[in-house]
Amino acid sequence: MLDLLVKNANLPDGRANMSIAVRDGKIVEVAAGLEAPARERLDAQGLLLSPPLVDAHFHMDATLSYGLPRVNQSGTLLEGIALWGELKPLLTQQAIVARAMTYCDWAVAKGLLAIRSHVDVCDPRLLAVEALLEVKRRVAPYLDLQLVAFPQDGVLRAAGALENLRRALDLGVDVVGGIPHFERTNEQGAASVKLLCELAAQRGLRVDMHCDESDDPLSRHVETLAFETQRLGLQGRVTGSHLTSMHSMDNYYVSKLLPLLAQAELHVVANPLINITLQGRHDSYPKRRGMTRVPELLSAGVNVAFGHDCVMDPWYALGSADMLEVAHMGLHVAQMTSQAAMRQCFDAVTVNAAKVMGLAGYGLEPGCHADFVLLQARDPVEAIRLRATRLKVFRRGKLLSEAPAATSQLRLPGRPGQTSMMLL
Repeated sequence: MLDLLVKNANLPDGRANMSIAVRDGKIVEVAAGLEAPARERLDAQGLLLSPPLVDAHFHMDATLSYGLPRVNQSGTLLEGIALWGELKPLLTQQAIVARAMTYCDWAVAKGLLAIRSHVDVCDPRLLAVEALLEVKRRVAPYLDLQLVAFPQDGVLRAAGALENLRRALDLGVDVVGGIPHFERTNEQGAASVKLLCELAAQRGLRVDMHCDESDDPLSRHVETLAFETQRLGLQGRVTGSHLTSMHSMDNYYVSKLLPLLAQAELHVVANPLINITLQGRHDSYPKRRGMTRVPELLSAGVNVAFGHDCVMDPWYALGSADMLEVAHMGLHVAQMTSQAAMRQCFDAVTVNAAKVMGLAGYGLEPGCHADFVLLQARDPVEAIRLRATRLKVFRRGKLLSEAPAATSQLRLPGRPGQTSMMLL
């Protein structure tokens, strides 16, 4: 007896009218026309069944703090950083936990069941670290929350930041973070990359660095990150986040850089909503888009994911935990409008992001966890176009969230009133 049988589902890889059999929280069979006794049955009616959405780059310690202690009037990165500095002394664990738990509720409703969140370790109290470790414990039954020890003010630039980072890892934070372009000099930035990668190698941890989040074409710390990854045998466990300076780099240099990143098996996370908002602020016209070279990285064999980065915090006043909105922006900014490229944008918020996090048991194959989302769309491109309604969200074969299908009641002159699934 199966626990759940999903029938007539379209899958992201193009397979149509497939059945997914679930027992004991795992997918046990995927086949067309499968029939078997099951305690629960779901007819997908030709709609898209996807593995969960995944956010490979987020800042949960700051989320939903918009307006505290004041609004970012300029909307710029630097004012956002200054605002976060003003807010940190006012933070409490209780408030951070409450905001993060609310955001996790939003995430589940949007089919987002795995998040990698950076957490600032430059406050010696480690309030945010302890708060998000508590959130991670609370949400573990229904959401994978992975934490990155992030020295927002620079691990060498800020007094005590390295010791704070080590303490955060001792408390149970999962990933070593960094921000080399924010150190005082290029030399210190390179030194921070070496130091932090060595620390990760010693502890057997992954690395995820805010790297070259700048319009400066000479911000090239990702080259050092790729070198240290290979030197220390960290291939497949290191991520360079943002890499916005690559948008401004000389094409010849990039032609050298891309193979180095691929050889190091580096992951890259672009953050389309935030990159397009914060970069190019010193330009008049023409203005640079700022987001890293996503199509070129993918063509070079680099795994590229998209992150939301911010939702209603000092840096970004908008957002709703919707990774399809992120994919939608990424598609436009990177001009990824071929049929294959649009599907790559869907992969960037699902399978590619899962690889960044190293999620075990992710996918829609026998042996994978029975975690999936039924979307009100027939394929990945339509899902992005519509930012499709998440009709049902499952974790380990259990229903976590559901929403009614989006419909419209039309009352047009000269035509009888009708209810239409207009979005489809």
